[in-house]
Amino acid sequence: MRAMLRTVNRVLLGLAGLVLLAVGGSALAVGLGVPPPSWWIHDDRHDVLVSAADRARWRDDGWFWPTVIGGLAVVVLLALWWLSAQLRRRRLAEVLVETGDGEGALLRGRAMENVLTGEAETLEGVARAQVVLTGRRSTPSARVELVLEPHATPSDALHRLSADALAHARDSAGLASLPATVRLRGVKHRAERVS
Repeated sequence: MRAMLRTVNRVLLGLAGLVLLAVGGSALAVGLGVPPPSWWIHDDRHDVLVSAADRARWRDDGWFWPTVIGGLAVVVLLALWWLSAQLRRRRLAEVLVETGDGEGALLRGRAMENVLTGEAETLEGVARAQVVLTGRRSTPSARVELVLEPHATPSDALHRLSADALAHARDSAGLASLPATVRLRGVKHRAERVS
């Protein structure tokens, strides 16, 4: 999900940048007196994007302006969805580690995620792992994604993850529990030939 959101961000930002650069650059160039090509949307430096004649031309067609407004509304809703996805903090920034003195210490969430990921990737049958901490800093939970090798047994991998990596993280952080949601996938591989 995180990789997909990062890809969507880059594509949207790249497209928005290209459109703004093309439209803004052309408007600036024409405004500064550069003669535009004959097929361009601007004719000269005093031209407007939508003239009064263009606006009046579509007045008799009842479908045109509702379609334009609906399309713009969809664009605004997509932009708001994208903005809310950026502002939403799904990751846990820090974990409260119980030190026994009543005050505790703060551990960076990314550091704990990296350690959990590294330990999960050392388990037998695990090709790749990804860990994201969520919840509150005093009661974190983990979302784990394991990509298993073709020969791996899912139940064994899940048991080793729970008994080893998650137990070590829970004990080292002094947490009462560390619930986890685990998603298992198989690594893509070619089918083996049977003779």
